[in-house]
Parts: sequence; structure tokens; C-alpha cells
Amino acid sequence: MTTPAAPPGPAPSVVPKPASTVMLVRDRPGGGLEVFMVERHHQIDFAGGATVFPGGKLHESDAAPGLRARCRGAAGLGDVQLGLHVAAIRECFEECGFLLARPRGSEELVSALQLADLWKRYRGDVQAHRVSMETIAREEGLELATDMLVPFAHWITPEGMPKRFDTWFFLVPAPEEQILGHDGRELVGARWLTPAEALADADAGRRTIIFPTRMNLAKLGRSGSVSEAIAAARSAPIVTVLPRVERGPEGPVLRIPPEAGYDLAWAPLDEAMKPPRRS
Repeated sequence: MTTPAAPPGPAPSVVPKPASTVMLVRDRPGGGLEVFMVERHHQIDFAGGATVFPGGKLHESDAAPGLRARCRGAAGLGDVQLGLHVAAIRECFEECGFLLARPRGSEELVSALQLADLWKRYRGDVQAHRVSMETIAREEGLELATDMLVPFAHWITPEGMPKRFDTWFFLVPAPEEQILGHDGRELVGARWLTPAEALADADAGRRTIIFPTRMNLAKLGRSGSVSEAIAAARSAPIVTVLPRVERGPEGPVLRIPPEAGYDLAWAPLDEAMKPPRRS
């Protein structure tokens, strides 16, 4: 007699991949602050078509052994945290053409002229992972400005999602002399927006902004200047946000820890998990 097969168990949870996101901010003339946001190509498999902050996944080269000696502010950071800082710097160089690095021994970031030369010579190889940030720093006599990255938030994609990320959001004052853009490949647009403008665009359907980005825009929007935002980020504890699906009064909701300091602790699941539109 054949024994009936056991019913399949629940699918194993996907392990979230470490990632970094950069909230680059500057003061707007006349008051207030604005943040640099980019639009992802609609054919990218995660958040395609969405308006996001620059960033991406941690790569093994971001944790190269020689990097610690080439990073200012590395003391006190564990290896993974240092790698996430480096990943943030690398992704911004690849995607948007700005570089948080100083000539070794200098207090000033690389100039626009030097950056243009580095972009021309290295960007393609960095994007293809043929050259690491450690190599660039060593060969060009640079020190990565990891001290400029201020932790702002820590979000982990909910369990059960096919793609999951363990993402640190970093707040960074914009380099004054460097010109920002987008790579034209993964990113197809870029602009400076106040948090209120970005959220209003999302509410009106003019752009798609995914739930974690919306929440962090709203939190950033409480500050009226770069210095105020950085002071608030430095003084607030980072509470990890792992949203959980729970039963709400009118259907399933996505709940986040109230101690994380956001304006709401839950949102209707269908709204929070609405996929980016495809153009």
C-alpha cells in the first residue's frame, strides 16, 4: 500500500541581503531642505519605475581587508557596518557620479575636476565589479569619507517576500562642488525634491514611492534644514523595522514598531505593498 505524500510545508523564508541607501540632503534657498531622489528603470526586477534614494546591495569587495585603513571614521564600526558604509559610497559613485572621498590627509572632498577624471576612468569597471573602492582609494591616494554617513533608519523586507533586503538608510550632506546625475542604465531620472513635494507627487499618482521610502521621507520632512536633520538623526536611537502582516479592523495591515519613531504604526496592506507602476 502506498503511503500518501505529506502535504508541502511552508516555503522557507528568503534570507535578506544587506544593502545601503543614501539620503543625500541640501538646504533649499529660501528655507527648508531637499533630498536627492532617482527613478529606477521600469524593467528592473525590484521596485522598477519607483522613485527612490540611491543605493544598492552590499558586494564582497566592499569588505576588502585593506579598506579599513582607507576609511575615515572606521573606528568603532564592525566589519559588516563598515562594508555597508563603503557600499553606500560605491553605489552613489556608480549610479549618480558623486564620490564621498578625500585626498588622503585633506579635509576637503575630491574636487569636481578630479571627480570627473575618476568617473571617466573607473565608473564602468566599478559597475562591473572589476575594480573595488579599495583599489581606487589606494591607487589614487584617497580616503573614503565614511565619517559623513549618519545612520538614519534600518528596515528589513517583510518575511514571505520573494526578494528581501536588510537595508540601512544613511543621511549625508550633499557635496557642494560635485554635480549629481544618474547612470542612464539602472536609473532613468534624478531630481532634488523636498520631502513634502515627493509625498504630494506620490499621493497624486505622479510618481511611485514604495512604503519604506514614503515613511522615511515623512520622517525626514520633520526637519527644516540639513543641520537639524543630522542633529535629529544623531540623537535618535535606530530601531530596526521589520514590518509584519497582522489583522486590522478592516482587513490585513502592515505593522511597524511604534518606537521606531514614525508618524504611523500601521498601514493597510494593499496600500503599503502596492507595486510600482510599469510604464
